[in-house]
Amino acid sequence: MTGDVILAVKDLVTTFDVEAGTIRAVDGAGFVLERGTTLGIVGESGCGKSVTALSIMGLLPKPSGRVASGVVAFNRDNLLTFSPGEMHRIRGKKIAMIFQEPMTALNPVHKIGKQVREVFFLHFPKMGKKAVYRACVDMLAKVGIADPGEVVHNYPHQLSGGMRQRVMIAMALAPEPDILIADEPTTALDVTVQAQILDLVKALKAEVSMSVILITHDLGVIAENCDRAVVMYAGKVVETADVDDLFSFPRHPYTRGLLTAIPLSGGKPKTRLATIPGMVPSLENMPAGCRFFARCCFAQEICSRVSPEEQSAGPRHTAACHFFKELGNALPKQGDEGLTPATTTGETIVAVKHLKKYFPVHGGIFLRQKGWVYAVDDVSFDIKKGETLGLVGESGCGKTSLGRCLLGLYPATSGEVLFNGTDLGTLKGDPLKQLRLKMQMIFQDPFDSLNPRHTVQEILREKYAIHRMNKGNMDGEISAVLEKVGLSSGVLGKFPHEFSGGQRQRIGIARAVALEPEVIICDEPVSALDVSIQSQILNLLLMLQQEMKLTYLFISHDLAVVRHMADRIAVMYLGRIVEMADGETIYNNPGHPYTRALLSAIPRPDPRGGIPRIILYGDVPSPRNPPGGCRFHTRCQIAKEICQHEEPVLELVNRSEKQHYCACHFWP
Repeated sequence: MTGDVILAVKDLVTTFDVEAGTIRAVDGAGFVLERGTTLGIVGESGCGKSVTALSIMGLLPKPSGRVASGVVAFNRDNLLTFSPGEMHRIRGKKIAMIFQEPMTALNPVHKIGKQVREVFFLHFPKMGKKAVYRACVDMLAKVGIADPGEVVHNYPHQLSGGMRQRVMIAMALAPEPDILIADEPTTALDVTVQAQILDLVKALKAEVSMSVILITHDLGVIAENCDRAVVMYAGKVVETADVDDLFSFPRHPYTRGLLTAIPLSGGKPKTRLATIPGMVPSLENMPAGCRFFARCCFAQEICSRVSPEEQSAGPRHTAACHFFKELGNALPKQGDEGLTPATTTGETIVAVKHLKKYFPVHGGIFLRQKGWVYAVDDVSFDIKKGETLGLVGESGCGKTSLGRCLLGLYPATSGEVLFNGTDLGTLKGDPLKQLRLKMQMIFQDPFDSLNPRHTVQEILREKYAIHRMNKGNMDGEISAVLEKVGLSSGVLGKFPHEFSGGQRQRIGIARAVALEPEVIICDEPVSALDVSIQSQILNLLLMLQQEMKLTYLFISHDLAVVRHMADRIAVMYLGRIVEMADGETIYNNPGHPYTRALLSAIPRPDPRGGIPRIILYGDVPSPRNPPGGCRFHTRCQIAKEICQHEEPVLELVNRSEKQHYCACHFWP
C-alpha cells in the first residue's frame, strides 16, 4: 500500500424524500481509498453500501435522492461541488462503476458491440469507427470472452450471467479509469464464475494501476481480494481496518456477528450456527443511540441512549462501539451447539433410476422441433429416510430440473422416481396429488413463489384447499406452523412485499411444512439472503428436520452451505452426476477435477488464503449440444485424449463404509 490517498469520503450524508418524510440512507460515512489498493465495503442489505457508491458517482435518483452534506475528495477535488457537466467528464473516464445486475444495466434492445463502442465514442471522440471496433473487440478479449468477434453481434439475453458481467467490466475499464467501483459484481454468479471475475478484476487492476472499491456482503470475497475494509451498518461506518487485522481482531459486535454466522467448509456439519437476531432497522424509524443496540449481545444501557463515535482500536483500525475494548482480541468461535441429527434408518425413501429429462427446442418459421435440451441425462441415486442429500453444481447443470422431476412438476422423459416404492410416473390426478402431500418444495426466490395478491393467511390456507382438507381449526394450525418457523400470528393479514427476504423465506418454509411432509426439496433456499439471515434459515431447516423427521434434497451452488447441511453430497455437471460421497470425503478427498475446482473457488473468510485456486475457464457448455466423451473435458486441466472420446462411468471407487462414487478416467 502506498499511503497516497486518491479518494477521501468524509461525513457523507445522503437523504431520500419519501411519503413519511426525509430519511438518511447514509449518515456521516467516511473512509479513504489509497492509490493502487482495493477497499472493501461490507454489510447486510439496507446498510447503505450501494447508496454510498451512487453518491460518489453522482448517480442518485432525482429528485428524491441527494447528498445533504459531506465531502467526496477525488485527487483533493470535492466532487460534490462539481457541476453536472464536470461530473459527466469524471464519470466513466476517471471513476467507473460495475453495477450489481448486468442484465438490468445493459440495454436489452441493443447489441453488445454497440453498447461497448458507445463507451469509446463518448470518451475518445477522435477515434475512427474502424479503430473503435478493433478496440471494442480487443477489450472484450482482454476480459476473457472467448469469441469477441461473435459476441459483439449478440444481444445481452444471448449471453450467460458470467459473460454479461465480463461485458460490464469491459465497458467500465475501456477508458482505463483511476478508480473502479464494483457494486456486488458477483452476487448472482456461481462460485467458479465468481472466482474468474474477481481474478480478472485483480489482474486488470495491476495492469492499468487502478484503485478499486469492492462492495459486497460476502466476507470471503473481502478476505481474498481487499487490502482494507469498511463495515457499514444502518447507514453508518461501524468499523474500518486493514483486512488482516479486521479478520483476526474484529472490534465491533456487528463485524464479529457477520464472521461467526458464516458456515465454514472445515466446520462441524449440522451444528447450530451463530446468528445475529432481528434485522437491520427501518430507515424511517432509526433507533436513538447505537443503531446495532437491539441486535447486540454486548449492549448495555448507555447504548440505547448515546450514539458511539469512531475511536482508534489500533494502528489503522477504528470502531464505533462503546465497549470495543471489553470484547477481547480474538474472534470467538462459531456456535457449536449440536443438533441431534434426524434418525436415519437406512431405509430408502426416494430412489431415482436412470432419470432423463429432455426439453424440446423449437424454431424456424413453422416452429418445428430442432433438437433437445438434455437437462437431466441418466441420473441414479437414492435418499435414505431422515438424511440430507446435497446436490451441487453450477447454474445450467440440471439441479433444479432434477428437483422438479422428483416432485412430478416436470414429467420425466424416461427413468423412474420412486417414493416409498411407488413410481411417480404411473400416477395421475388424485393419486399424484395425495403423494405430493408427502413431498414439498422450498423455492429459491420466495418473492417469486408467493402470490403477491394474497395475504399470508390466504397463502397457507390454499395448501389445505388444494388437498381438500377442511379442518375445523385451520387458522389455529396455520398460527402454530408460523410459530414453528419463527413468525407470529400477527403476520397473517400482511402481503409478501411487506416482509424482508428472510421473513419471506420463512413463509415459504411454513407453506412447505404445513401439511407435515416426509421429503422436502430445498432449491437454493438461502442463495438470495445475507449471511446473517442465511444462518437463521439454515438453523431453522436443521431444527425442523430434527423435530419433524424430515428428509431433504438440498440443492445449492454454495459448497460451504451444502457441507454444513448434508450427510452425503452429489456433484452434478451438465445433466449428470460426476461424484457422490459423504461430506467429509468430498471435502477432504475429492476424486473428480470438477469437484476440486468447485472447492477451490469457495471464498474463505481468511486473508491468509486457503487451498490453491483452480480456475475453470469458460462457461458450462450448452446442454443442447453437450461435448462428446467426458462432458467436463473442455474445461478440465488434466484431460487426456481418452476423455474426448470415451465417457467415464459413475462407479464405486471406495468400497468402505463411506461409499465413494466418481466418474473420471483419472480419479486418483
